[in-house]
Amino acid sequence: MKRLVIGTRASELAVWQAQWVKDRLVEAYPDIEVELSPMDTAGDRDLSTPLPLVDGKGVFTAEIEEGLLDGTLDAAVHSLKDLPTALPDGFVISAYCQRHDPRDVFLGKGGCTLAELPEGARVGTSSLRRAAQVRHVRPDVECASIRGNLATRWRKLQEDEDMAGIVLAASGVARLGWRDRITEYLSPDVVMPAAGQGVIAVETAAGRADVAELVRVVNHEDSERAVRAERAFLAALEGGCQTPIGALAVCVGRAIRFSGAVCSLDGARMVRVSHVGEDPEAVGREAAREAFARGAVDLLANADGRGA
Repeated sequence: MKRLVIGTRASELAVWQAQWVKDRLVEAYPDIEVELSPMDTAGDRDLSTPLPLVDGKGVFTAEIEEGLLDGTLDAAVHSLKDLPTALPDGFVISAYCQRHDPRDVFLGKGGCTLAELPEGARVGTSSLRRAAQVRHVRPDVECASIRGNLATRWRKLQEDEDMAGIVLAASGVARLGWRDRITEYLSPDVVMPAAGQGVIAVETAAGRADVAELVRVVNHEDSERAVRAERAFLAALEGGCQTPIGALAVCVGRAIRFSGAVCSLDGARMVRVSHVGEDPEAVGREAAREAFARGAVDLLANADGRGA
């Protein structure tokens, strides 16, 4: 192979992530030309529909996956947390890049932390998972839907006088060089991250073994094992990117130490579970069984879309 074309969403963060993968591939294969192909997806163009109503329908990935199928793209780079736990037929995740900070962060006006917000303050987020957990620790706070790429959300925060802060993924904020805007890193004990958060994934067509072999050079084994457990937990709970489910696993030697959380949409009830094991999928499934046994099914039944 002399040329490799990588598809990506056109947002600044998505292109940064694709460029990071490209740089690693160029280092490993200096004789192969690697090209990025950014594109706007349906989900990027439609910012008026609340994210829970569009998530899970391929609006952020379908057009890129069409390119993988017709051969105009060889690989695609995504934030792993944005990919469904069950990919459409014909696609596979061929590499899980080394995880960056999986936590969420709060960007508050005037340096205010989540705990310091006045009663009734408005917090912006497009994620039901984040909103539910924020309500769990601050039931007096109003969570407002805010969509768009990170730059758009930051701009909306500045323009909305009534919005006190926004919650974003630490990895994305850091990748854009915005660490100085972070007021507070939110502990997983406060806001459990989304499954796969902080990991860049490389997707390929299932029949492209040649591409899968090439991109495997950017795979990080411990990150892969950890997020496979997280995604197995999400899949067993029949959750997607917009249900109030959080998951975080850490590899310690061969052991996978897993923590998960399921929260009611209003934040009033939360089920937290933990499990340790060596097989990623088994760890996730066992943790999900415990969550169900402790009442998670009732919390999920009221989540719109059943889809973190």
